[in-house]
Amino acid sequence: MIQPSISKTDTRMTKAVTPQERLAITLRYLATGETQTSLSYQFRVSQNLISLIIPETCSAIYEALQPIYMWMPRSQEEWRKVSQDFHSLWNYPLCLGALDGKRVLLQKPAHSGSHYYDYKGNFSTILMALVDADYKFLYADIGTNGRASDGGVWNKCKLKEDIENEEIGIPPPANLPNYDIQVPYVIVGDDAFPLQKYLMNPYPGNDQSNEKHIHNYRLSRARRVSENAFGILSSRFQVLNKPIRTCPERANMVIQACLVLHNMLRTESRQDYSPPELLDQEDIQRRRMVVGQWHDHQHNALGDLQVIARRPKRDAMQVRDLFCTYFNNEGSVPWQNEMALLH
Repeated sequence: MIQPSISKTDTRMTKAVTPQERLAITLRYLATGETQTSLSYQFRVSQNLISLIIPETCSAIYEALQPIYMWMPRSQEEWRKVSQDFHSLWNYPLCLGALDGKRVLLQKPAHSGSHYYDYKGNFSTILMALVDADYKFLYADIGTNGRASDGGVWNKCKLKEDIENEEIGIPPPANLPNYDIQVPYVIVGDDAFPLQKYLMNPYPGNDQSNEKHIHNYRLSRARRVSENAFGILSSRFQVLNKPIRTCPERANMVIQACLVLHNMLRTESRQDYSPPELLDQEDIQRRRMVVGQWHDHQHNALGDLQVIARRPKRDAMQVRDLFCTYFNNEGSVPWQNEMALLH
């Protein structure tokens, strides 16, 4: 698929590195995070040439695979299919995806000052992604400098603009199952994101009523898909587990390639790429959480966004209260009272 984009012509002086070797070098780099110097010894290709091969091949991988494996719904029927999957798999109706943001560490970019310096004292770029019910990425926003706050990142995100301008075909409000009240279709996120009519986050604080604890559990159950997706990503693509030693523009190409390869492998080679034991799961029968093996692989990779308190709008609070009432009545599930205590 990518051979036409990365093939080079032999010269009288030397033979070009073949497309197969270029792909092998790039995949080795993404999977292991090895230095380019180490790769140059393994493949007997100069480090200077490897520094050109990797971003070029990452860009070709993204261009070839993105239209097939990582596309965002654009019609009401496609969004309803996403919502149906969340309802059937995670018991959260009218959900269009789980939103999460992570900081990907970078080597300090040249002449950048404190532009990429984040609140944890690292240099980073921000990856914000929307994940479907099957741990695949629907949308990703990459490249905001790590200095930005979470609110600033979301406010500049193209997805927020498209939702508010009604440009991506999201269906109109609908009734919750077995409940004669209409609510808008929503995205679920954690408390790093502002509560909106279309973006649900948990009730803040631990001193909450049982009903609000139930709501927070049901929301976290749906939102767990994004945590697992990022966990799989960082455990399989070790390049994300240490600062990426290149300029921010090329780092963005590396991240994009990891995302589309993740979606392709989830589709074509699910059992080998992400077996069940790799994921965080609920053991409903025994009423316990089972921690996934992806936690064993993670070191300083993909840090969370900074949480900044803010007061939500009244209409957004009303939508969250409707979901809370639904989950504690017509939309309840038998295990929620016991499982909520684990959260």
